[in-house]
Amino acid sequence: MDIHTGDSLELNYPNEYFNMIYFDPPFNSNRTYRMSATSEVGFDDNWEDEDYKDFIDKNIKKLKKLLKNDGTLFFHISSSCMFIPETVLRKNFKFVEPIFWKKCRPKNNVKNKLGSVVDIIFKCNKITKPKFNLVYQDKDEKYIKKSFANVDERGNYGLGRIVTERSKIGYKYEITIENKTFNPASGWTIKKEELERLISENRIHIPSKSNLNLYKKIYISESPGKPCTDLWDDIHSIGNGNEERRYPTEKPIKLIERLILISTNENDIVLDPMCGSGTTGEACRKLNRKCVLNDDNKDAINVVKKRLAI
Repeated sequence: MDIHTGDSLELNYPNEYFNMIYFDPPFNSNRTYRMSATSEVGFDDNWEDEDYKDFIDKNIKKLKKLLKNDGTLFFHISSSCMFIPETVLRKNFKFVEPIFWKKCRPKNNVKNKLGSVVDIIFKCNKITKPKFNLVYQDKDEKYIKKSFANVDERGNYGLGRIVTERSKIGYKYEITIENKTFNPASGWTIKKEELERLISENRIHIPSKSNLNLYKKIYISESPGKPCTDLWDDIHSIGNGNEERRYPTEKPIKLIERLILISTNENDIVLDPMCGSGTTGEACRKLNRKCVLNDDNKDAINVVKKRLAI
């Protein structure tokens, strides 16, 4: 793991070197962040909009050069400050997708504005099909109750689609089961031999009426969880979780781990150019990724070195 103190624009690495970059810059929030009223650890986040836009633009141009062609840059920003960064990102990257992180529960201390509970993490790519790994969100009780409501002798199960959606045409054949014949107009997603095998194994959910669809049974034990969407509501911020806070704007390690798992494989190289408390470094170490950390705040780097015992 490499750790640097200095301007992110002066990072000296070859072009297309990093598989993933997590960029969590100041938000242009017009606030001052400190660990406490008497602490000097933190930073001032006060900008003129044009200066902030120039700052983001220069960094994105630099980071884009350092990113591999099939790599991913994640840009973290609050929803209230997203306009300038999104404008810059869409100017520099062809593919920009927002991930919505619901970081905390509704706030009961807000009186004159809407409570801010969402951050945006822009997923930025150079090509249509970058390196991508499907990850799953944990199976919480609400998800289990809603998605696995059916029961047979094996246990609770959910329903997997085997009828092709109406805008497409699948395999065309009819099947008779329990004196009911099924022949969907759009066809099936699987061949007849496969459907017959599933029927023989009692892996098909049969509706009470013949005008409804057949479904494949998916049992809880076979499901790794809920495939990750672009809305993340299962990870809490440091203030709402049980992690120790080491830096004012620190992000939870589970959030960084998910980003790393989505976009990299073991031994890939990750860059965090404004690393704060070093959460990215700790996540990379846990997940067996190589990592480069940088911050121009010496207090932050001291926190990083203490945290990672370097």
